[in-house]
Amino acid sequence: MEDDEVEIEQDDELRKFMGTTSFGKQTREASAKKQVDASKRPPPASSGGNGRIGYGDSEDDEDGDRHESDTGNDGNDDSDDDDDDDEDEYPVSHEMVMKTHEKAVTVASLDPSGGRLVTGSMDCTLKFHDFSSMTPTTIRAFKSVDPTAAKGSSNAETHPVNQALFNPLSAGHILVTTALPQAKVLSRDGETLVEFVKGDMYLRDMHNTKGHISEVTTGAWHPTDRSLCVTAGTDSTLRIWDITNPRSQKDVIVHKSRAAGSAGRTRMTAVAWGSPMQGGNNILVAAAYDGSLVMWGGEGPYARPSAEVRGAHAADTWTSGLDLSADGRLVVTRGGDDTVQLWDTRKFKHPVNTVSHVSTSSQYSTTNIRFSPDSTSIITGSDTGHFHILNSATLRPELVTPVTPGSPLITVLWHPKLNQIVTGSANAEVHVLYNPNTSTGGAKTVMSRAPKRRHIDDDPNFTMDLAQGISSDSVILPGGAVPSTTSYASRHPTVGLTASGRSRDPRRPHVPVQTPFAKTNPDTEYVRSQIPLSSLRDEDPREALLKYADKAKNDPVFTNTWRTTQPKTIYAELSDEEEEPEKKKTKH
Repeated sequence: MEDDEVEIEQDDELRKFMGTTSFGKQTREASAKKQVDASKRPPPASSGGNGRIGYGDSEDDEDGDRHESDTGNDGNDDSDDDDDDDEDEYPVSHEMVMKTHEKAVTVASLDPSGGRLVTGSMDCTLKFHDFSSMTPTTIRAFKSVDPTAAKGSSNAETHPVNQALFNPLSAGHILVTTALPQAKVLSRDGETLVEFVKGDMYLRDMHNTKGHISEVTTGAWHPTDRSLCVTAGTDSTLRIWDITNPRSQKDVIVHKSRAAGSAGRTRMTAVAWGSPMQGGNNILVAAAYDGSLVMWGGEGPYARPSAEVRGAHAADTWTSGLDLSADGRLVVTRGGDDTVQLWDTRKFKHPVNTVSHVSTSSQYSTTNIRFSPDSTSIITGSDTGHFHILNSATLRPELVTPVTPGSPLITVLWHPKLNQIVTGSANAEVHVLYNPNTSTGGAKTVMSRAPKRRHIDDDPNFTMDLAQGISSDSVILPGGAVPSTTSYASRHPTVGLTASGRSRDPRRPHVPVQTPFAKTNPDTEYVRSQIPLSSLRDEDPREALLKYADKAKNDPVFTNTWRTTQPKTIYAELSDEEEEPEKKKTKH
């Protein structure tokens, strides 16, 4: 006879009272899953059941009616299925928020492997983030760099960052442009590797200058040569540089504007350099402030453009967004005239499609637009803080989701390896959108880690930096007396160094930063032993001349001819106590 299984009564009331918290050591998987679930973005309340928002034209309205009619009478039967499809197709279901800047985030760039993120802001700093060292509770930048600060000086003027772009072929080079006429190439750790030369502003012919003479607005890397890059400036030129020879550009492209009153010059606002994946000729495309769109062959010659479209966008508007598709056939532009246009490089005369899209380039000149990694979609932001995914053929919205509602979305980036989207907004926030099912590494890895345990060392109020001196709290006075005043560190939790390297504590002297020139300067022993007559710089020149006084008196060289006839000068001797003789009165 088989024993019947004993049924155990479920203590639902007891479990409800005690809660679901289990005792003992918890696994990291449970915490990681909970953290990932906590990063899930709420569904957009303003969009329809499928998350699509039209641009207000008739086609979108008809399309929206068609979607609602397909769902039935109430239009809510397949809303959950549509949400799941969009989340699987686009990595926008979860997000990681980074608040490391103080002002609007203007640029963002990821290295080819997707392990390091660099963001630039209107607070004139570059922030370096490493995904491998972050946890859900320690999302912060490991380094802050001011790219416009002069070497060895802490009082240099600062400018917002216009461009910061990782080299797609070399993760160790970052092209950085600011409002200065000199672009820089930084390492992945923020060290200045190359600083391009500044041109002569008094030369009228831009072909004869060795560099830009005014602000550099943007730049791009060569698609196949890791040592070449191009910069665009407000001096109406594009300059191609070889980072191995920063003292002069390799080629100069002068754009001659035909706008009335421009005197042949205008400001270059955007540039893109692309190469087809299946091979072929490179393409260099640039946009100008006079509304023109110009295309050259990527490998030259650059004397005349291959194609030029005058009035591609409205004149005197800032066309900030420009990108090339992966196959090199399509060009998308986002102008300051509130339009997004799609161009075909094989028929570069008229746009293929044009849609209305409110521009924010008048406030933020780095507002961009990008192709997706497979070039099937186009991504950009809006002035309302929404993230837009457009169809690359029709420019119709496929997905519109709010990221920072009420704050303009300035820069967007879709990384092909991570399958994650990085956005920078005017409220100084960086959002990394991802999908735990389709994304790899990056923000997904950070949010999957167990949160770091809180420690007393994490609070700067209870710690001090011995390299900056010892606080007064640690000073022991004779007799066990207590200092009358509390330490500066306890009264000012932000004690430390500023972005420029100066100490926030006014009592501490400023220690100058060691420049690359100081590192290569020879020491005193080397100068004394290797450089002839180097000891003369430490000798008093008066004493050196007096050593030859007796020789000049006894053996004169130039006055030997009249030495016997030269009268001897006799000076009256006056003691300190005697007064000088009174001057004779002048006879009237």
